Amino acid sequence: MAVPTDIDWDWARRTGGVLSDGQRRALGLELARTIPKFGGAQIKRALGRRGIGRLEFAGLRLPDSKLARAAENEARECLSTAILGHSYRSYFFGRVLADIDGVRYDDELVYVSCLLHDLHLEHPTPGRCFAVVGGEHAAEFAAREGADPDRAAAIGAAIAAHITPGVANDLGDPGGFVSAGASVDVIGARFGELDRAWVAELLERHPREDCKKHLIAAFTAEGKAVPTGRTKLLNDRGFLQLVRIAPFSE
Repeated sequence: MAVPTDIDWDWARRTGGVLSDGQRRALGLELARTIPKFGGAQIKRALGRRGIGRLEFAGLRLPDSKLARAAENEARECLSTAILGHSYRSYFFGRVLADIDGVRYDDELVYVSCLLHDLHLEHPTPGRCFAVVGGEHAAEFAAREGADPDRAAAIGAAIAAHITPGVANDLGDPGGFVSAGASVDVIGARFGELDRAWVAELLERHPREDCKKHLIAAFTAEGKAVPTGRTKLLNDRGFLQLVRIAPFSE
């Protein structure tokens, strides 16, 4: 099924990420369809099946625009060490998956969005989703750094969307790119498509720093702060257990 079309940037800013009963049912059905796939992925990993997805770091050029450099500074100033590493890994995982899927993406936009997607994850706002607050923060930041209004809004929208179940199916959408990349790092989604040696090299460059512990604490607090939001729905459907069994040693 497709992500409900009414869960968008306008909805996020208007409601703060509070789901209606209909939205909760629709997203619950999406989770019921997708979560069992992770069991199959675990079996494939246990059988030793290896993926080939990788990105050569030698000579790799990252976005180097004024906005990209400012986003790097903002991320370093606002994020804990564990979540900063997660943000960089989300970008690299997203790039590899986008290449596997053969989709084009706006590199500066997804880079900035990945770096800033968890600005408020460890600082919950009662009644207002961390992804929405973070998206608003990032959009305002991008506008201050000279991004035009549409581009600033696209960054905010991508961040607000990244925790919506099902959005990761389309990496051509910036929110889908962020979601897919983050999902590898958080729950091991599509991990089996990646080259193990390349993942090990990425983890050397951006160590996890007890990332699971930070994520579980943050998502638990977020679920309590926004009991009618997407994170609480995810937690109720087994998301925290998926974080615990993700294929990364801490």
